[in-house]
Amino acid sequence: MSVMDKLIAAVTPPESSEARAKAREEARQTAVSGDWLDQILTHHEQIDDAFDKAEAATGATDRTAALKELGALLTGHSMAEEAVIYPQLSHEHKGPMGMSYQEQQAAKVQVALLEALDPLSQDWVDKLGQLRGAVAHHVYEEEGSRFLKLHEELPAHVQAHMTQRYREETTRYGASLA
Repeated sequence: MSVMDKLIAAVTPPESSEARAKAREEARQTAVSGDWLDQILTHHEQIDDAFDKAEAATGATDRTAALKELGALLTGHSMAEEAVIYPQLSHEHKGPMGMSYQEQQAAKVQVALLEALDPLSQDWVDKLGQLRGAVAHHVYEEEGSRFLKLHEELPAHVQAHMTQRYREETTRYGASLA
């Protein structure tokens, strides 16, 4: 783990798993079946599963394949959010919008750095853990506040449009919901 990685980990401790679970449960209660928030929550769950698969992989081939799957899911999901959801944040929530873009760009960089590491090395394991922590924090912010505010504030016709557009974008980037 680099000095910078250690510094980032020290100043941004992760939320507890209980806090993340509570945020997700509240978001699930807010979402309407099939709407944009429901689709995003389903993606977040798929991302969690992809991290579990990468962490459980033991061989180089399995780790490489799991990382490729995780990277594709993260990229497709982030592109859809950036194209549809984040512009809605720009109206009243510019700070959270900017943070959301930055966090997702950082995750893409971390995936690229992971791809360059020996999948059997401790550095790979450490970097995957750091990426998971950063993504978990990002997801917590979205599920706990950023997206709940949008869901409460936006009129029904805007939300219907977001639902349709989010589905289109996830299909475009290969992250469609099965």
